Amino acid sequence: MAAGGGDPAASPMKTPSWAVRIRGADGEIAGAGILLTPDQVLTCAHVVDRAADRLMAEFVGAADHSVPAVRARVDGTAYVPETRDADGDPSGDVALLRLERPRPAEETVRLHRLSAPGREVRMYGFPYAYNGGIWFRSTVVGGCGRDGQVQLSPVSPGELASPGCSGAGVADSRTGEVIGMVLSGQLDQHGNRFSFMSPAETIARHLPRLKPHILGPTAVDERLLPTADGASRNLLDEPFAQRLAAWLRDDGSQVKISVVEPGDAARAATLSRAITLADRELRTAVSIDRASLDPPGTVPSAGGHDLAVDASGLTAAEIAERIAERIGLWQHPEDPPLDRIRASKTSLNLVVVGVDEAADPPSLLDLLDVLRAGGSRLLLVFRTAGDCHRRARERLLARPARERRARLVERLRDITGPLAEDLHERLAAVVPHGVRPLDSDLVAAHAALAALLRTDDDRERDDEPDGDRHHDRDRDRDRDPDWHRDRDWGGDRERDRDKDRRHDRDQDWHHDHGPDQDRRRDQDVGLDQDRWQARDRDRDRQHDRDDDPGEDRRKPARAPGRVPGHTPDLDRYELLADRVAGRLRAGVAELDRLRDRRDELAGRLRGYHVLHQHSLEGEEDPAVDDLYLRAHALLRTRPCDVRAAEAAVDAYTRRVEEHGGRDAR
Repeated sequence: MAAGGGDPAASPMKTPSWAVRIRGADGEIAGAGILLTPDQVLTCAHVVDRAADRLMAEFVGAADHSVPAVRARVDGTAYVPETRDADGDPSGDVALLRLERPRPAEETVRLHRLSAPGREVRMYGFPYAYNGGIWFRSTVVGGCGRDGQVQLSPVSPGELASPGCSGAGVADSRTGEVIGMVLSGQLDQHGNRFSFMSPAETIARHLPRLKPHILGPTAVDERLLPTADGASRNLLDEPFAQRLAAWLRDDGSQVKISVVEPGDAARAATLSRAITLADRELRTAVSIDRASLDPPGTVPSAGGHDLAVDASGLTAAEIAERIAERIGLWQHPEDPPLDRIRASKTSLNLVVVGVDEAADPPSLLDLLDVLRAGGSRLLLVFRTAGDCHRRARERLLARPARERRARLVERLRDITGPLAEDLHERLAAVVPHGVRPLDSDLVAAHAALAALLRTDDDRERDDEPDGDRHHDRDRDRDRDPDWHRDRDWGGDRERDRDKDRRHDRDQDWHHDHGPDQDRRRDQDVGLDQDRWQARDRDRDRQHDRDDDPGEDRRKPARAPGRVPGHTPDLDRYELLADRVAGRLRAGVAELDRLRDRRDELAGRLRGYHVLHQHSLEGEEDPAVDDLYLRAHALLRTRPCDVRAAEAAVDAYTRRVEEHGGRDAR
């Protein structure tokens, strides 16, 4: 049995006992429902509207294989119609029905709070031509809109939720628990297919009376909820609120570390507000319907976090168990929760408050590092900017950033080195007909590589005392196992300049594709680099202020002209590397096709030349010989103009065929 209810929710081998088919006054199927208690059915409000207040609930999964039909009506005020705000975001669309006659308790199922990003789910609905019901499979994409609804992507085009599926239960395929209710399906103008569901937390917010029928711990620890006196509700650190909301809206940063000291009431209230507004169940109607009245950019997305934990006094094992329970890792409870988390390869958005007040902060940092490596996003709040805070910054921010930057440097070196040389080799062989000019892409890759290397050099100079830099280098080499790799970055710069010079010599081909256009593109690349770096500097200044309020007072002065905390925009550079590598590989592949075509034409020319020599029987034909020599010369020229060579070979073979070589082809 499923937790608190009847049959396992997602068993594809049988019709679920809790699946309800709802008909209207005209006898047509209006939608589906979920039997939560013996006399209560959860469905969509628009299903009730379609049924014209005359509802018939039919239980297609009854144990005796009959299909009992029971009259139903809206249960008092448990009806929340769908509304849309000025942006078109939907909200509500839930209703609770009361049955005239109760059903057996073993046929019921309870909803379950569960974070299931990227998980496969199933829904049992009643689309056209499937009156008995059918399973639909989807994958959870993520939250959408201010109401906390969740977007689903059908596993196949035919599994899009259609009329007759609204109100159907959505069951997690791994655990078999019903975690939400289908709202609708949509096919947009671009051919994209999506279904939408209201998760258990959002349903609980709209219909609080259902909370006793919803299992699983809430996403927010009680200790993190706002105080009951309401005195702190008017306190707001607006810049901090904006940065928290940005992270909870997924601003692209994986790990955010902040300090909220015990005496900072405004900052503590701001943190509590952000955690509350990002939770689907705790989110208030004001934050949904009147978001424009809040300070700009301070309202996070519904479902912005999957779990918010107060770590004070808890062990790492207790927090890991809390995470495992939230993401549905109930199988193999005898295994340590950390092992289950590793094996699941599941990621989540996790908020941990009071990291430095945990029972064993070093073990908690180990757990957080495992989650970070697995792709989870982490918002970590410390009470003081002490040793634990500094270790977390080094382990979860600085070191991963260095490793990520090192991987990016190696990738850009591969692009500007071996991959660029492959391109140049092909360009030396054939004229690039149909290949877009790639010189500006290579310039951008070289500029990104230079920016990364320059940043590393600046950091080294900032970290070295003026009087003994050589000693510091020796000390760093002994302390950092990656020291030699960092030094190699600077040592390879001369080789990079040599590659640039070879690159410039080999780019004569781009004149055939419009030199003025290419020069403008190169100038745009240079301007983009300036804009990127300026934006990086602004972002990093703010990052320093947020993550460590006392950082600037404790650190010694940096070198003149050095921007505090400046780091290149790795996201932007990674996108650049993806784009340039893709274009270079596509260009190399197209040039390979031209080269293969050149070789094919050379073989064809040789074959026809042998045929022609046999047909002449010692005689000479100067006109045909001239055609042969022209085609042969074009194929031998480097780079070879394949189009011109193909035309010359065609002219020669046609002439040979006219002289009697057709039969011997």
